[in-house]
Amino acid sequence: MDYFITEQQTMIRDLARKIAQEKIKPVAAHYDETEEFAWPIMKILADSDMFGVYLPEAYGGLGGGIMDMCLVTEELSRACGGIALGYGGTGLGALPILLHGSDEQKKKYLPDIAKGKRLAAFCLTEAEAGSDAGSIKTTARKEGDKYILNGTKQWITNAGEAEIYTVIALTDKSKGVRGASAFIVEKGTKGMEFGKKEKKMGIRASATREVIFTDCEVPAANLISREGMGFIVALKTLDTSRPGVAAQAVGIAQGALDCALEYSRTRVQFGQPISSFQAVQHMLADMGTQIEAARALTYSVARMVDAGVKSVSKESAMAKLFASDTAMKVTTDAVQIMGGYGYMRDYPVEKFMRDAKITQIYEGTNQIQRNVIASHMIKETLKK
Repeated sequence: MDYFITEQQTMIRDLARKIAQEKIKPVAAHYDETEEFAWPIMKILADSDMFGVYLPEAYGGLGGGIMDMCLVTEELSRACGGIALGYGGTGLGALPILLHGSDEQKKKYLPDIAKGKRLAAFCLTEAEAGSDAGSIKTTARKEGDKYILNGTKQWITNAGEAEIYTVIALTDKSKGVRGASAFIVEKGTKGMEFGKKEKKMGIRASATREVIFTDCEVPAANLISREGMGFIVALKTLDTSRPGVAAQAVGIAQGALDCALEYSRTRVQFGQPISSFQAVQHMLADMGTQIEAARALTYSVARMVDAGVKSVSKESAMAKLFASDTAMKVTTDAVQIMGGYGYMRDYPVEKFMRDAKITQIYEGTNQIQRNVIASHMIKETLKK
């Protein structure tokens, strides 16, 4: 379908596709097997200005928006969802600064992110605060011109690899979520450490670790917005970033469909390609239709974000929900079409299936997305 993207967006998408197919696809299995972080690919993305597509020109970016980020994320994920996450996780970590940071903070941190010189990460989740993000226990106590952070963040994408971390911590525990604040913490800050690299089902080329703060001293100037705004910063960040997760899911699904289509044309059974069998044709037709529907919803919400629509919580949740459920179904069907070969690690579809699962879980499980969607729908009816 023609989504009427701009000339610049077309160039960005085509370049991302070229990198994905020529540089990522040949090494995707290697990085999945070794679980190494794909620094050589990050360097290629940096040299190609991919990290700056969604950042303002004033801070070294190309002046695009979330739509541009989604186009890149989708193409990279079409080759490898895990490698793509090094890129996507940096966007997530940068968004709190972009959305709520001071001009001084933006000038200090965004240019390096835009050029891919430093990756970023977003630290919200804790052992007892997953879906219930309001139950975070990490604290930030102000002492003079600095804050002292204590606590542990769990399952943080890019942890240990990134140089810039946006962290949500409680500055006033008595106020609950209204006492949360957001901070920028640089790697190497005294009192900041990382846990072991987690062993995961999928997205194995992505680094996932704990981030541990023990009397970690952070300059007061690194407070994003003001005290008590942390939860608002986090929610706004997730509303803005969820189309990116949806784009990752669309890319993973498309990659799996690409494999299944090629296989169906070359796999001969009963004297003819299995693509000639109606049962297989119907599966392929459903897969293609579901992907296109997910893509259309994702792009639509990304454009809403870029247009400055005041609240996109419901629509952003819908995009993430629908696209990730689509990715899980499409990748499962791709494995089914390829049969025993699909189950083997010699072929990429079992990896697409493993990578797809996390899109239903992180940045808010799909059950939480349904809660968000229903809540907004009910509130909208009350206003009528």
